[in-house]
Amino acid sequence: MMEKRKQWKGFTDFQLKWLALVLMVFDHIHYFFEFTGKVPEWFSMLGRLSAPLFLFCLLEGFAHTRNRKKYFLRIYAIAVGMGALQYVFLSFVRRPDGFVPQNQMLATFSILLVILQGIEWCRQRQWLKGLCAVLLPLLWPVLGMGLIYQVPASTPVVLILHYTVLPMHTAIMDGGTYFILEGLLLYGLRKNRALQAAAFFAAALLLEGLAPFLLTPGAEFRMLFTQMYGWMSGFAAIPMYLYNGKRGRGNKKLFYWFYPAHVYVLYGISWVMQIF
Repeated sequence: MMEKRKQWKGFTDFQLKWLALVLMVFDHIHYFFEFTGKVPEWFSMLGRLSAPLFLFCLLEGFAHTRNRKKYFLRIYAIAVGMGALQYVFLSFVRRPDGFVPQNQMLATFSILLVILQGIEWCRQRQWLKGLCAVLLPLLWPVLGMGLIYQVPASTPVVLILHYTVLPMHTAIMDGGTYFILEGLLLYGLRKNRALQAAAFFAAALLLEGLAPFLLTPGAEFRMLFTQMYGWMSGFAAIPMYLYNGKRGRGNKKLFYWFYPAHVYVLYGISWVMQIF
């Protein structure tokens, strides 16, 4: 008797993370070695899907984790460490061509998690800490930039805070405000997978495609396929929709530590290549 073939039933959480990890490496190879002129642009085009997939998995993790405080602190600690290194690179140690990695995605994730927890507290009618958790991260950039404008001497302090314990979503190059908006959208629609995927695709086209295109003086249509291709992240909606709701098997710590490790390894290699 012929064995029955197993039917594929969608992606598990770990499979989505592995897909995101591979696409992220493609993206960062282009990011760190673009100066060589030998890395094709499609490496970064594929990489546009990576961050949304990690975002999707982050939201699922937040919804299902037994310890949200521990979940947040693990991500936040790595974000603070990477931000501190970024500040050091910007201030004192740059690659020979002046390039400094702007990888603050975990800082974006940290801000989003605080806001989501605030929303959950508001649902539980814990209004004071709920509203504080929602509003303070959103308003901190206004306060921070106001301090810089009104008291220029405060600039170093505000910048140190931004790159460490109090990141400003409007000043993050890797993720930032639009990404937080997409995260809130994904989380709000997570119980309707089809609507969630469709809404994310539309949001990506608007926030990462149409809006930057219209706000860039002299932008031409062809640039959407050569330079301004952030909208391609919308195609992450396809594997999102195919998520089967299962965790799958794997080592979750790998994904936490691979991100900073590969960033600094690639940065170091690119530095050595420029020297020699």
